[in-house]
Amino acid sequence: MTMRSVLVTGAASGIGEAIARRSARDGHRVVVADVDKQGADRVAAEIGGEAWHVDLADTGSLEGLRLECDVLVNNAGIQRVAPVHELDPDDFRLIHRLMLEAPFLLVRAALPHMYAQGWGRVINVSSAHGLRASAFKVAYVSAKHGLEGLSKVTALEGAPHRVTSNCINPAYVRTPLVEKQIADQAATHAIPEDEVIEKIMLTRSAIKRMCEPDEVAALAAFLISDDAGMVTGTSHTMDGGWTAQ
Repeated sequence: MTMRSVLVTGAASGIGEAIARRSARDGHRVVVADVDKQGADRVAAEIGGEAWHVDLADTGSLEGLRLECDVLVNNAGIQRVAPVHELDPDDFRLIHRLMLEAPFLLVRAALPHMYAQGWGRVINVSSAHGLRASAFKVAYVSAKHGLEGLSKVTALEGAPHRVTSNCINPAYVRTPLVEKQIADQAATHAIPEDEVIEKIMLTRSAIKRMCEPDEVAALAAFLISDDAGMVTGTSHTMDGGWTAQ
């Protein structure tokens, strides 16, 4: 496999960390981007990569950015759980800046280099919520739906330059982000925390377990590879059968 430069956002933990580690094992040069400086430094040191401490929610600072990465993985994300009429508008704006506006600006910054060399990969870590909705997640669901559109337009424009763009759409993945949701979901649905995984998180999944970060990383590794040259504009579900229903 040809060595590539891979930039992964939100790579200090969870899915992003798994993708960064898998990319390093596959022989790529990895930039670990995260607002968590300590976490980014730790992962970068452990995999022989480079840390980029960046607050992607500060989108104004990204507008003049130019990136020279061969592979861009847009993964950084947060969650807020509340009914539409109770969600703080600032939380809605924050999620959209971080999970839709920032990916646009990073893609915009990376494409000139990819186009110039005639090869590139954009991987957007979306969600089953990029294809389906759940109550109490209006900001997250709408941002992920927007990310799907961004990915498809990037695929169409990138095709003449051998640049592909795809989404990965897992259901609940065993990450710190999901762990933090359990208490919020328990309060919102008025059920004990130990019932949230079974009754809320896995209720729509035919396979009754969470997805593991390494499974998402394995799919990302395929999309990075030359074997995936004809795979673009797609949304790859890893949801245990959720969206099959």
